[in-house]
Amino acid sequence: MQLRDLITRFKTGIFITTSLVVVENIAWIMEPSIFGNVIDAFINTASGDAHPESRFLPIAIWIAVYALNSGTGAARRIIDQKIFWKMYVQIASDVSNHSKLLGHNTSKTAARAQLSYEYITFLQYRFPEILEQLIAIIGATIALYLFDWRISLACFAIVVPLTFVNQLYNQKVIHHQKDLHDRFEGIYDVFSSGDLDKIRAYFQDTAAAHQKIANWGAFNFSIMRGVLLLVFLVVLYISIDLNDFTTGDIYSIVAYLWTFVSSSEYLPELMESWTSIKEISARMKADDTEPVRLTEEILS
Repeated sequence: MQLRDLITRFKTGIFITTSLVVVENIAWIMEPSIFGNVIDAFINTASGDAHPESRFLPIAIWIAVYALNSGTGAARRIIDQKIFWKMYVQIASDVSNHSKLLGHNTSKTAARAQLSYEYITFLQYRFPEILEQLIAIIGATIALYLFDWRISLACFAIVVPLTFVNQLYNQKVIHHQKDLHDRFEGIYDVFSSGDLDKIRAYFQDTAAAHQKIANWGAFNFSIMRGVLLLVFLVVLYISIDLNDFTTGDIYSIVAYLWTFVSSSEYLPELMESWTSIKEISARMKADDTEPVRLTEEILS
């Protein structure tokens, strides 16, 4: 079982949820710039440089964008449950059937069915989060470019260390993910033995594997925070010392900069779920030595 096969198989449902994610987050990334215009409109009105009615249009635009963001977000959370739980029923049934055909014991069969839920978790939660952060990073970079191309260039410089750190992180973590999944497949046998020392050792070894993943996550996080601090300082210097921006512009720039920083530092953490999915896919593929008849698809 491969992730791309699942995406192809359930393409209609995934397309619907992904489209809602894109609309929701494009509306969200537009808000700082639009709200910056609202701030400037109120300041100009208060100073007497503009008619009081001139602030109504910026407010109306901001409310419309806010409503679009909120409405699609609410709709997605309702639709997601219906689509992905039906998907899980289908996937878990197929995985269990396949495992039995291959002669796996009960412990391994149950573990494989449970591990298949990782696909649902990734598609329902992690993939939208990754997409959200990518839209935020790209959208913030474009928005900052419209204010000053030097700001956008400073932000774009993070791509190199981000790529390097992510590759190193994935290479190290995937081995620990394999260890965790190996142990999970034998959890039924561990408990059925009734040996308390064996059970204790199982959880101690599992905790050790999680700690190793956490250590690499901390390393990844530290490197990214250091690079982002430099980017933040450079952007503030360009924005405040080298340009004559309005108050609304400064608000928008800081909002986009903070969006860029928070999304960039969060994205590597989300990639852990992608690493886990890669390992599970490799595990499932290794057992694809016998054909299994899939039941009817739930999404057309």
